[in-house]
Order: sequence, then structure tokens, then C-alpha cells
Amino acid sequence: MQKIDPEEYRKRLDRITSIYTNMMARAEELSTYRCPYKNRLDECTAKFGCRNQRKPKVEGGLFVCGGDDKLDYRTAWETASDLSPEGEETSITEQSRPQGDSQPAPAGFVEHGGERRGSAAGRTIFDYADELAVQVPTSCGRTGHCHECIVEIARGADALTPPTADEEFLRPPYRLACQARILDADVDVLFEPLRRTPKILTESKTREIEIDPTVVRRGDAVVRRDGGDEEVIDQFRGHLLGLAIDVGTTTVVMDLIDLQTGASVTVSSFENPQRFGGSDVMHRISYDEKHGGELRKALVNALNHEILALSKRLEFTRQEIYEIVIAGNSTMREILFRIDVQSIGQRPYKSPIESQYVSGERDSTVLVESTRKLGLRANPKARAYGMPLIASHVGADTAAALAAVGATGRQGVFMLVDVGTNTEVVVGDGDRMVAASCPAGPAFEGGLIEYGMPGYDGAIESVQFVDGAFHYSTIGGMEPQGICGSGLIDLLAELRRHDRMTPKGVFADKAYEFSIVPERGIRFTREDASNLAQAKAANFCGQFIVLRHLGIDPEAVDHLFLAGGFANYVDVENAIEIGFLAPVPGERISKVGNAAVQGAREVLLSRARRAAVERMVTGIEHLELETTPDFFEVFVEGCQFKPMPAVLSQATL
Repeated sequence: MQKIDPEEYRKRLDRITSIYTNMMARAEELSTYRCPYKNRLDECTAKFGCRNQRKPKVEGGLFVCGGDDKLDYRTAWETASDLSPEGEETSITEQSRPQGDSQPAPAGFVEHGGERRGSAAGRTIFDYADELAVQVPTSCGRTGHCHECIVEIARGADALTPPTADEEFLRPPYRLACQARILDADVDVLFEPLRRTPKILTESKTREIEIDPTVVRRGDAVVRRDGGDEEVIDQFRGHLLGLAIDVGTTTVVMDLIDLQTGASVTVSSFENPQRFGGSDVMHRISYDEKHGGELRKALVNALNHEILALSKRLEFTRQEIYEIVIAGNSTMREILFRIDVQSIGQRPYKSPIESQYVSGERDSTVLVESTRKLGLRANPKARAYGMPLIASHVGADTAAALAAVGATGRQGVFMLVDVGTNTEVVVGDGDRMVAASCPAGPAFEGGLIEYGMPGYDGAIESVQFVDGAFHYSTIGGMEPQGICGSGLIDLLAELRRHDRMTPKGVFADKAYEFSIVPERGIRFTREDASNLAQAKAANFCGQFIVLRHLGIDPEAVDHLFLAGGFANYVDVENAIEIGFLAPVPGERISKVGNAAVQGAREVLLSRARRAAVERMVTGIEHLELETTPDFFEVFVEGCQFKPMPAVLSQATL
């Protein structure tokens, strides 16, 4: 055995100690100045945003780290706010500004609702939503699997990373907030969450009805009455609740009802989150063919989020909801109930349920399904009742609206016009009821109009032309951001009234545009007028052709019911002046609010009303407007901004 030299051992030990001491010193230095997420290739492995992240060397690769290991990297990605020396809280943007001249600060911002934050490569839109206190739904931990956090990129889409595989079901300008990351921090990005809160009409004309719901309380038991049978489905938990829901193409309204008293507990509303699939039913049908299930998932998630929010706010449990009544057009209802909607988009434009009813395979177009099977948060034994369809695109929402205005047994001539992306017209003369659907499109709800917008805060909702200038009011009294439907109708009427536009939409002095709010750049163009003319013509055709089919002139209509949120805010005189509404005498016109949700409420609370609606729809005639021999001539006439003829039999088209 070789003898150990103590002196040599001491030298080697000192050398090893020195090596480790230097390593520790270097490690301590790196712990401050070299980011732990920076690999040996100077690439960033972090899963969050950092101001030092630069474009990847190859597409789809890791971000390149722009840090030089001389600056304190931690200020680049800290998320907690600190206090400045003056005691003022500093924002993440201020904290993350690079120090020195080696790293110029990115020039871009991420903006929502007028608030903005400095852009940082690698951060997700969801990160900015958090920072800006924007509510974006998610249930998958931001992994991209739930498909709930859809946002609209209104500006700067090219500054974001390419869509991931989880976003294949989306098309521009929509992205998942958790997947869309900043790639170019020098470009401004403007985003909007999919679920916004427009000025949605939730009020309706309530009527006294006998409270006799399907689900009742018997002592401590909750009982469902199905025909002559009764079934105990639960023990009383403290509340007996039901939901009446109107699923519109643009908006959704939910009325939470106390089934014991018949009282409305609360009404809530939100924009239909399916708009990433298109602004009208035909586009959604086409989208659903390519991405089956996504539209349904978006709607169910939105309904469940609203139910959860209501239960927390009002202190009830979802298990205390025992029945849900659904009103909606044919496409919206079938998507929710997992029915293939492709046949609605092509001749003869019928849902499979309607086709089965016509062939005798079904005795009704009503749909009844377990809420559990539909994925709706309610009692495990609760049921969803889909109100009956009338025909083709005239769906359950029209049936509900007819119930709300008491169409059955009404004396005299009545007319129901439910204005929306798809307008429905029904005329009854005491013996017959005739219905038609008018594909009006989204122009009066903000689509296809340069500065058009739905009824959000900041939308111009009324317009007057006085002394050569436009005067306006906005929803919420906010700074104007665009013009919504009621404002557009006022604008058209004012232009006609003051000879600033011809009936054919030609502007005075051959101008191309009118500046409505010069300081905000909001204008109205000839192209806008053309798009509105076509949307207005669809409404014109529906009313004109149905009235003429029954041999009824507008002046003979005893009662015109205007249903839907849009119609509730329209100036009737202006709407008649441009031919948007039939010229029925003003004293005979009633705005009935959200008649669809009122009809759903009545069906939820009364078994007799439910049976009456089911009988009523079987006797309504459906008129296909496009099969009318002179449809094209009527449509061309309807494109002009002038009143509808008061005597239709003498109308020269």
C-alpha cells in the first residue's frame, strides 16, 4: 500500500476547494445575471412571456434570448408589482423596461377597451387579459383543450405566433387566448373577448297565467308530472327553479324562474359565443359541417358559466334547477340538442326533426332531452324542453313569440315582426296564420358596415341632422366608437329627410361618404348604404309578400307587434319612412320586448300553455319567399329607401 504524502494531499485538497469556490462564485453570479430558463444555445425554455424573448431562429422553434448576462434578468419577467422609491406601485410594463442602451424597448402595445400594456414577446393574450381584468372563460388550465377562451384579434394578428393545432377549428380573426403569443413586440395588438355584454333587451310584456308547471313540490319531494304519471325526482333542497332561454343567433337571454311562485328571479344575457362560426345561420351551418361540435360546445360552456355565476350570486345550487325550456331558431335549437343541421342549409331547408314530423315518423317537432346528456348544469334528473318548430327557418323562437302575444284566438288582423339577423314575419286574420323567414343578415347589427357595431357601450344609437351637422347619442353616454342598428336607421331616415341621399342610396353632390363624428374618424359610406339597402330589402320582402299573400294592406292591420331587442330600440317613424317596416298606423304598433323569452317562460310555468303552443304551430302556413314569381322585383323595390306602398294590390313594382 502506497503511503500518502500529507503535503501533496493538502495541495490537491486546496486546489479542489479553489475550483469549487470559483464554481460557487460563478453560480452565484449566474443566479443573478443569467436566466435559468436560458439553455446552452441561448434559447428561452420558459413557458411564459419575457421582454428578452426574440424571434426563433426557425419557425416553430424556441424564442432566442436577447439577454446579455450582464443585466438583472429578473425584472424582465417578474409578475408581482413592487413599490417605487416614491412609494408608488409600478406596473409590469415599467418593471420590465430594459436597462441601458443595449436593448431598445419594444414599441408595441396590447390593448382592450381603451386600456393598453406594453407588448412583450412570448406573453399570451390571456396574460394580458389577466392584467387588464378582462374576463375570459377557461376550464382546462389554459392548455388549449377546452376551446373556451376564444378572442377576436381586431388588430395586429400578424404580430402573434401562428395558430396551433388546438386552434384548427378557428378562422381569422379568432384565436385562443391561451395559445396566441406575442411574436413581434413592436406591433400593436387589439383584442376583444368573444363573450361581450351588448345592450340586450331582457324585458318583455308579462301576462298573468295559471301557475301549473311540469315540476312541482309535494311536501319534501320534488315531483315531475308527465302526462297522467308522477315521478319523484328529488328531495326539496330549498328552491324549485327553472330556466327559460332564448338562444338567438346574436344574443342569448336567460330567465331564472321560481316554479312555485311563477316569479322571475333574475334575467341575464350575453352575446352568443358562436359568432366565430359566422354572423348568420347559413355560415354557422357551413362551419358546423367542417368543425362538428365546436359551436355546440361554445354555447353549452357559455350557458354553464352563466348558471354557475348566477348560483354563486344568488346562493342556490345547480341541482335546484329542474327544467329548462329552450326557444331558438331551427339552427340554434338543433345545434344545442345535437341534431345535424346540414339539411337546414339546403332545400327544402328543413331540420331532420321537421322532416320526420312531415313524414309521420314523429307526432311533434318538440324535443325533450336530459340536461345531463346535453351537458347543461342542472339537477341530474332535469329535462330540457325544446319548443316546437313552425317550418324551415321559422323556428321555436317564433312559436314562443306568438305564444307571448296571444296569437291563438286573437280577433282581427295581427302581424308579428321579430327583427334580427334572421327576421320572422307572421300575419294572422282570425282564420289563417302565414309565416315567412327573411335572411336579413348582420348589416343592422354591425356587420358589413365600416363603423357598424352591435349595441355595446359607445355605440351611436340615435342620430339627428341639424343645421348641416350630425348630432347623436351613444349607449352608456360613452365616447362614440361606431354606429349600431337603431342609429343606422335614424341616419338613413335623416339623410332622406334632408335630401342628402336619394331613394336609391346615391349621396348628394355625388359624395362617397358622410363624416358622422369627424374627430373620431367615424364615417358612413356609399358602400355602407348599399349593404344596408340589401338587408332592409329582406325585411321589406317578408312583410310585403306575406301581407299581399293574404290580401291585406298595411293600413288594415289592427295590431303590429315588434319583437326582439333590435326592434325595441328602433324609432318606428324612421323605420317606416325608409321602408324597413310596413306603414301600419303608429297607434296600432306595440313593442313587445323579448317575446321569445316571455313565451318560453309561459311554457315553463303552464302545461296548458305548452299544449296550446304545440297545437298552434301545426296550423301555421309557411311561405317560401324566394318561390314567389316576382320575388326579384319585390326585392329590388325593397332596396330603395322609401316607404312601402300603403295599398299593396295597386303597388307598381
